[in-house]
Amino acid sequence: MNIKLSLLAIVEILSGLSIGIVIMIITYQILKLVGRRRYDIHEKNLAYSIFMASVLFSVGYMVSGVVQPLLSLFRIMAATESSTSQLLFSFLGYGAFYIAASYTAGVVVSLVGITIYTGLTPIDEFAELKNNNLGVALIVGTIIIVLTLLTRDGVNLLMESQVPYPTHFTQ
Repeated sequence: MNIKLSLLAIVEILSGLSIGIVIMIITYQILKLVGRRRYDIHEKNLAYSIFMASVLFSVGYMVSGVVQPLLSLFRIMAATESSTSQLLFSFLGYGAFYIAASYTAGVVVSLVGITIYTGLTPIDEFAELKNNNLGVALIVGTIIIVLTLLTRDGVNLLMESQVPYPTHFTQ
């Protein structure tokens, strides 16, 4: 059994859970606040709940893409860093950057999906969500999810490009 690999797996599981929980709570609270304050949408609205679930999935799926770049970064840094504390602080700094960037990308993709749909239709989607129109919720939610599925790989590649890989061939 590889102890280092097992510890890395446990760290990945625990960090994924904690990051996921924090991101979902923050996103949910923001959506709930925006729904209440801006659109006067209160509890027990199935259409808005479907919309919120789509945004939560979009953001969570986008952020889940940073796991591989973070693992690559951790392996590179573990091989090159001499101090454990320096390794930890460097990893936390890069991790915070990756997570914040992918979270922002998830939010932007959701906003773009909403903006595209609301710009293409003559109806007020948020008024329809307030009126519990499930059809509108499903369509807007689907647009958000599909855009996330189509853009996640590009965001992952952008995050991967930020990993400070060592140069093997110098001129």
